[in-house]
Amino acid sequence: MTDTQTTATTPTAALSAAGVSIWLDDLSRERIESQGLQKLIADRNVVGVTTNPTIFAGALAKGEAYDAQVAELAKAGTGVTDAVFEITTDDVANACDIFKPIYDSTKGFDGRVSIEVEPGLAHDAQGTIEQAKALFTKVDRENVLIKIPATVEGLEAITATIAEGISVNVTLIFSLERYRAVINAYLTGLEQAKAAGKDLSKIHSVASFFVSRVDTEIDKRLEAVGTDEAKALKSKAGVANAQLAYEVYEQAFATERATGLLAAGANKQRPLWASTGVKDPSVPDTTYVVELVAADVVNTMPEKTLEATFDHGVITGDTITGSYAAANEVMNAIAAVGVDYDDVVGVLESEGVDKFIVSWNELLDTVTAALDAAK
Repeated sequence: MTDTQTTATTPTAALSAAGVSIWLDDLSRERIESQGLQKLIADRNVVGVTTNPTIFAGALAKGEAYDAQVAELAKAGTGVTDAVFEITTDDVANACDIFKPIYDSTKGFDGRVSIEVEPGLAHDAQGTIEQAKALFTKVDRENVLIKIPATVEGLEAITATIAEGISVNVTLIFSLERYRAVINAYLTGLEQAKAAGKDLSKIHSVASFFVSRVDTEIDKRLEAVGTDEAKALKSKAGVANAQLAYEVYEQAFATERATGLLAAGANKQRPLWASTGVKDPSVPDTTYVVELVAADVVNTMPEKTLEATFDHGVITGDTITGSYAAANEVMNAIAAVGVDYDDVVGVLESEGVDKFIVSWNELLDTVTAALDAAK
């Protein structure tokens, strides 16, 4: 298949044409140095990358691509936390350089690479703000996005970071109520940036709304209820919740407050579908891609989901707008059989932070072992 045919006929090309930005949920030095990332840009319509502690822990644990830098850091007597900072920011800076042409051609919307603040800072607003600035300064690329979790404390950090003119990927969003608070934090940051004379057109943000984890938690509870009515609702909540999030997005950026900022050059904070790898083998592996298509969204996919979409994804155009009444019916029916939505999203946020802390500790352990071995 020629490049021209790839551009014209593949499901990932159709997804891009429908307004979805495809970002890869993975990064490693091996992927950068082998030209694998460039190949996904050329052949799979990938226009951005997201990272997290789990991804870096996996990348550092295998392969030899980091050996030379680890040896240098060990020789210099670098501590493990500083070593992780050096290694991960190097990968992100190099990936930013690869995506720079896309960043330029899309005026900053795509060609983005995300790097996350330490997960242990999830409930420390000031610590998050300081590290967001440090990561932004160290990567030193305009197309980096700093990932900040949407905890209550994270909201304050989002506002302050946006106010500094630093673009942000807000992560770990599960509930519609918290999503509204995230948009408010973004708009407040823009208002402060505007008052400080910053160029609003340079400030971008995405809001990462998690999908499959919502299904995993709610399906477990529906199974526990055990009725036919409950079981019939399995694997429907994740998509419905995300569809309703897009409705929130549409409403929020049509307000007088938002449109005034947009008129002053600001950008909308685009919804990003995260956790799009299917966890339940009975659910089609492209579900969280093909059922969440609309203009101005990002879908960040693990490579397995990306390849499944490229291979057999059926893109039928917009599958979100117009779905809101049906999505509300699904969520109301789930509540009616006794599943507490507020409890679900609270558990998911807490678990999400905890899982990233575990991965962060694994990353520290991996780098500690590598530093010790290199001495």
